[in-house]
Amino acid sequence: MKSILFQIVILFFFTLLNISESLNAQTDPDKLLLKDFRPKSIYNVPVTRIEKAKYPIIDVHSHAYANTQEELELWVKNMDEAGIVKTILLTHAHGNEFDSLINFYSKYSNRFELWCGFDYTGYDKPGFGPDAVKELERCFKKGAKGVGELGDKGKGLFYCNPPAYGMHLDDPRMDPLLDKCAELGMPINIHVGEPQWFYEKMDSTNDGLMNAYTWRLDNQENILNLDEVLETLENAVKNHPKTLFIACHLANQNTDLEKLGRLLDIYPNLFADISARYSENAPVPRYTRAFFEKYQERLLYGTDMGFEKSMYETTFRILESNDEHFYEIELFGYHWPLYGFGLNDKVLEKIYNLNVKRILAEKLK
Repeated sequence: MKSILFQIVILFFFTLLNISESLNAQTDPDKLLLKDFRPKSIYNVPVTRIEKAKYPIIDVHSHAYANTQEELELWVKNMDEAGIVKTILLTHAHGNEFDSLINFYSKYSNRFELWCGFDYTGYDKPGFGPDAVKELERCFKKGAKGVGELGDKGKGLFYCNPPAYGMHLDDPRMDPLLDKCAELGMPINIHVGEPQWFYEKMDSTNDGLMNAYTWRLDNQENILNLDEVLETLENAVKNHPKTLFIACHLANQNTDLEKLGRLLDIYPNLFADISARYSENAPVPRYTRAFFEKYQERLLYGTDMGFEKSMYETTFRILESNDEHFYEIELFGYHWPLYGFGLNDKVLEKIYNLNVKRILAEKLK
C-alpha cells in the first residue's frame, strides 16, 4: 500500500514539474507563428485607467447583444458605471424580428434606441420599392428611430435579410427608401468597404496581416475596391441631400482620413461614427487627433464591440489619455502598439454626446 502511495506522489511531483517547465519554456523564435505573437510593452511609461467617460455618452453604434434578461441587466449596469446614458442598437432587422427586439428592450426604452433594416425582398424583380417602403413605415411606427447598419463591402448591400448583392446604395432602386428616410427623419448608418489592409497582398509587407487575413478581400472576384465603394456612398449622399447619413467606422478610411474629410467638407448631411476602428487609428495618434479636431462637429462615438466594461474603458483610454505604446491584442486582433489621442474637453464632449443630440433633434430640412 505504501509503495503504491509513494508511486502516486512521485507521479504527481513529476507531473507538476513538467507543467512548470512547459509554462516557463521559451518558444523557439524560428518556430513562432505570427498568430501566436503576444508582445508586451516594457516601457516604463504612464498607464491610465479611465473607468468612466469624462462626459455622458450616447453610443451610436452597437447591436442587440443581450439575449437574456440577465445579460440586459448587466449591460445597463456596465453602461451606468462607464457613463453611457444611451445606446443605439443597429439591428438590421424588419418584420417580426424587429418587433421582437423592440419588445425585448422595452424595459429600458429610455436607455436603448433601436434602428431597423430595409426589406430587400424582390429587389431583383420588377416592382421593387413600394412594399419595402411600407415595411419601413411600419417599423417607424413600431419604434424605429433610424436605419442600419446597412453594409456593402463591394458586392452589394448584404447586412439586411435577404441580402441584395449587386445593388449598391446609389442604385436607383434605393431612391424611394432613402427619400422616405428623409421624410420620416430617420438617419441611415452605412458600412462601406473595409480597412485598406484587407485589400493588400497577404504577405510580409502587410503590417495589418494578423487581422486582415481573417477578413481579406484581396482574393474576392467582382468586388468594388475601397475607393469605388466609397464613391457609391458619395453618390447617395449627393443625390439625397435631405437624408442624413452616418458612415460608420470612419468610412473605413483609417489609412487616408483626407478622403473622408473631403466628403465631410462637401456634404452637410454626412457624419461618421468612430466605432470599431480605434486600433486602426491609435498607431497614428497625432494624425488622428488633428482630423478629430478639424471635424469635431461631424464625428460620433460608437463601440460595436460588445458591452464589457473593459471594452468601454479601452475606448476612453484611447480617446482621453496620452498613454503610449500599449497593446490590446485580444480586443482588436492587431499586434501593433497603440497610443492615446489626448483629445481636449471641447472635442470630447461633442463626439461623446453633443453632435448626436443635435443631428437627431434637428432633422434635415
